[in-house]
Amino acid sequence: MNVLLFGATGMIGRAALLESLRDGRVRSVLAVGRRPTGVTDSKLRDVVVEDLFDLSAVKDELPACDACFYCLGAASYGMTEAEYSRLTYDLTLSVASSIAAVNTRIAFCFISGDGADPSERGRTMWARVKGKTENALLRMPFRAFIFRPGYIQPLDGIRTRVTHYRILYAALRPFYGLLRRLSPRHVTDTRRVGRALVAVGLAGHEKRILGCEEINALGER
Repeated sequence: MNVLLFGATGMIGRAALLESLRDGRVRSVLAVGRRPTGVTDSKLRDVVVEDLFDLSAVKDELPACDACFYCLGAASYGMTEAEYSRLTYDLTLSVASSIAAVNTRIAFCFISGDGADPSERGRTMWARVKGKTENALLRMPFRAFIFRPGYIQPLDGIRTRVTHYRILYAALRPFYGLLRRLSPRHVTDTRRVGRALVAVGLAGHEKRILGCEEINALGER
């Protein structure tokens, strides 16, 4: 499998990168982002693109990709709906449209979030925008899979760049096992999310929307 990865320097994207590089079924990873991954591996090609609305630098490589792991995301805190929509809806659909124009057989895996609002009419801004993005992706001509993880515990030295999240993860790390036992439908970790992305990229899934329960089942190996 040839993987196209967006957001490899973020928490979930880093997990997707590590698990892709570890998995012998993955032949190559094309990581596209605004910053280099900082990882060196024979499978990995790192492409820095200043403006992700313009994928002309990798256009010729898109047809050969079997799966896209779209792990770009932004915390909505402090953003207006217009600002958050540009980074979440507009950018995602721009990337997806560029891919769909040259490759409709790809499995496009989008990282959304537990609580996303597919009605697009709820009170919570981030949930409306995520739900709108999910709906648009599910109408695309390729196979789209929506990942809705809840709480994600970072493992393998992965860290978030968001300070208050970093404090939260550090505080909850000793209780992660207990949290998973108490709330398996809402708690997962970066390792399982990364493995689940690879699994769905390889074989698809009977469900188009996957929550923590499905993610954890796929990530148990």
